[in-house]
Amino acid sequence: MQKIIVVCVLFVFVSVPVAMARPGHRLDSTTNSCRDFSKGDLEWGSRAWGDGGQAFQSNCKSCHFRGNDKGAPFLWAESKSSRGWNRVFAEKKVPCAKDGSWDSLSKDQLLKLNDYLYRFGLNSGDAFDSA
Repeated sequence: MQKIIVVCVLFVFVSVPVAMARPGHRLDSTTNSCRDFSKGDLEWGSRAWGDGGQAFQSNCKSCHFRGNDKGAPFLWAESKSSRGWNRVFAEKKVPCAKDGSWDSLSKDQLLKLNDYLYRFGLNSGDAFDSA
């Protein structure tokens, strides 16, 4: 019984700092503003995050799924680091941005999509990657 308690306590102490290291804001170079997402429930199904997560699911994943016939690489939020996702949206050098696929998204939807991918990107739990 003591071993179980020790393991549970260790799990809490190890997992809490990782969860707290998730970035709470990002500098958006397209609007030159700080995007604050430190308030509210920011998980996939939440109301605050729903727009970005749903934009990823309905727009990006409509082409970027395994076995697609469009030649689009499979993507998930962890496909790039937080900084990498910021570059994708700032530089717009990816085929999707160039071929007009992003034209159906409003500026606000693109910002929320970038927020979502930044927040949940590869190594986003690493405080050093969120600068």
